[in-house]
Amino acid sequence: MMMQTTLAQLRALKLDGLATGLEEQLTQSGMAAMSFEERLALLIDREVHYRSDRKQARLLKLAHLKYPQAAIEDIDARPTRGIDRRTVMSLALGDWVTSGHSVLICGPTGAGKSWLACALAQYACRRGYSALYQRVPRLQEELRIRHGSGVFGKWLIQLARTDVLVLDDWGMGAIDNATRSDLLEIIDDRAVSKATIITSQLPIEHWHAWIGDATIADAILDRILQRNHRLTLTGDSLRQQKQNTAKKEKSIDLS
Repeated sequence: MMMQTTLAQLRALKLDGLATGLEEQLTQSGMAAMSFEERLALLIDREVHYRSDRKQARLLKLAHLKYPQAAIEDIDARPTRGIDRRTVMSLALGDWVTSGHSVLICGPTGAGKSWLACALAQYACRRGYSALYQRVPRLQEELRIRHGSGVFGKWLIQLARTDVLVLDDWGMGAIDNATRSDLLEIIDDRAVSKATIITSQLPIEHWHAWIGDATIADAILDRILQRNHRLTLTGDSLRQQKQNTAKKEKSIDLS
């Protein structure tokens, strides 16, 4: 009865990891041979890991990644893709997030740019950093809505506090004057202190022309290119390869 009360109190205090660990200890005969200090250390360790796992799950949910299961451990580093596994792993394990660096991923459609961006952001979440995924073509409409509802300023503050911002499909479609100005605000708030991942089919040397306004383009690119890591993907479309494989498998099943 006393133990049930203790377990209930632990859960009331939101020490669920410790409570679960204690329940497990009660069923393990080998625990009787351990000292109080040893058992307590195991319980504290269980609570720490439990909280870490919950934080990671919360960060991944809030990131809204296009590919939430993308992981750097699963990178396809075939020579034809233009990806050096050691370079990507060194980047992922480095201090690019805390140093506020930009990661610029370019390449043709279907090369895996969005997947790689999500893998880097996912790993950042696993290390305890916050992240947020945004598709630039949709961002223009979202910005209009936020301005209209009067929450743009609040959202801007939220973005400024986010450790890793993923801007996917940069350079796809024209942008208007209001979006240019908003992009500058977003990038300016993050310059130096927060990390940004940008994916684009458009080569970096054409970004200035895409932004359109020379003054704003200079300001945005100056901030993005201050400290950046560049990854250029190559090869045929992975989506097309998957479609071709699926067609072959279907034809084999029908034969």
